[in-house]
Amino acid sequence: MPEGLRAANSTRGRALVTTSVERPVTIAVAGTHSTGKTTFIARLSHELRRDKITVAHVADLGEQAMSLGLPLLDNHTWASTLWFITKGISKEIEAWNRADVVLVDRPVADALGYYRAALAYRGEELEPDHMVMLESLAQHHSSNYDLLFKTTLDPTIPLGDNKERDSNARFRHLADVHVDGVLDDLGLPHELLAVDGHDDALAHALRFVYGHLSGGIGAF
Repeated sequence: MPEGLRAANSTRGRALVTTSVERPVTIAVAGTHSTGKTTFIARLSHELRRDKITVAHVADLGEQAMSLGLPLLDNHTWASTLWFITKGISKEIEAWNRADVVLVDRPVADALGYYRAALAYRGEELEPDHMVMLESLAQHHSSNYDLLFKTTLDPTIPLGDNKERDSNARFRHLADVHVDGVLDDLGLPHELLAVDGHDDALAHALRFVYGHLSGGIGAF
């Protein structure tokens, strides 16, 4: 841990944000399922906590959505997308007051990418007014992500078998394409998290956090 970081951490060092909202350093990982998002976040969380940094984890909302009977994956709808976005925003804001670093497994742009993928999968057209609303929510809130990663899909890696809902390889590919599209269309700066690049990305994320919490923003 860099010298001086513990002192900054003890006073809950905050990231500088353009919205003038005081909040922790926030790192989000986007991408289609079974591409290592949760594993990467768990590794990053472990390293930060080992250095006595307070971490809050905003988890994937899929299990909660399924328990509520909301349509998922290729059945995703405008209403379920709105729930994912607004619920995700609420969960992230709740985490702001209880950590120095917030790690987000699926930023709000993911929900929009999955909705676009579901429409493409079903061969349905976008509803312009609904889409503008969702895009506006996703774009404005995404300014709160200090560092945004997007996983890359290796189709040779099989879908995880720990979640019954994740069983459609074609939809997984569409989700990957459309999450990419959302990030580009909304102009959201992001870094690719390559399948074989997790160690380098982890080191970069740690330098990023340490630089912010020690007051050396931009020194990483």
